Amino acid sequence: MIGSMQRQRGKIKKDMGLTSTKISHCDSPDRSGLVRLLRFAAPPLCLLILSGIAQAQATQESVAADPTALVRRASKNELAPGNGHPYRYTLHKIDDGKITTKEIVETKDGDVARLIATGDKPLSGDAEQAEIARLNNLMAHPEIQAHRHQKEQEDSDRANEMIRLLPDAFLYHFEGMVEGPNGPCFRLSFKPNPNFEPPDREAEVYHGMAGELWIDQKEERMVKLDAHLIADVNFGWGILGKLFKGGTIVVEQKDVGTGHWETTHMALHLQGKILMIKSLDIQTIEDASNFEPVRPQMGYQDAVRMLLNKSDQSGQAQTAERN
Repeated sequence: MIGSMQRQRGKIKKDMGLTSTKISHCDSPDRSGLVRLLRFAAPPLCLLILSGIAQAQATQESVAADPTALVRRASKNELAPGNGHPYRYTLHKIDDGKITTKEIVETKDGDVARLIATGDKPLSGDAEQAEIARLNNLMAHPEIQAHRHQKEQEDSDRANEMIRLLPDAFLYHFEGMVEGPNGPCFRLSFKPNPNFEPPDREAEVYHGMAGELWIDQKEERMVKLDAHLIADVNFGWGILGKLFKGGTIVVEQKDVGTGHWETTHMALHLQGKILMIKSLDIQTIEDASNFEPVRPQMGYQDAVRMLLNKSDQSGQAQTAERN
């Protein structure tokens, strides 16, 4: 949850004129490796894989007696080192009414994205050529990718800290079982813990948040976060601001194959103020699909070539059809 709001930090800073390096929309993929809480997956977003330590499957009785213990184990699982296996996937995004579709490849150097559609329609010839030129420029300038990767790591570190605080930030109650994408899940409700003392401004957001958290029974991974703001809350992430009561956050993740968990859906509907002056309005829906594993330890330039090669194959197919 907080991980994705942290990912919105770049957009907010750009609106305020606070960015130091100009990077185009497609040069800055929205999934910073994984986003962890809001994206529940640190594909880098954050590739969240179980720690591999076998443990007895929790029962409804044990969770009802101590739901915080389950959240604590799930939090540790989300923060456990990943298997290092990157994926490629398609990301469909609606952001303030603008619809884009990207193909994204995860690499050891950060994510690389290619815009493939706008408004749910394929790119025009000119837009396609501009995107190819952008990718070629990215491949020729490693410093652009290095800058973005550094920001991805910073956001991931912040999100990890927020996940670590989850067990103590809220009071949990077992509400029953629900069927998730990979099997039965424990459905927990949560509300602010009045005894929780935020260690920094970023964690203050937890004081005004309530909702539900689903945790997969077998893997003890976070499957769904459905939260709403029950009060105005301050937020940090490098920018002083306030989020207004009534905002909603939904994040879903699942096992997309071979024990690899990725965020598949995220919806943010948040309003507030930045620096107490500028209005903030985030209306974003993202859906990720078509997950396929790619070569481990792939560099970002290899990912660019992969995305460009797809364009070459498409162009050859179109030429063959015309002939």
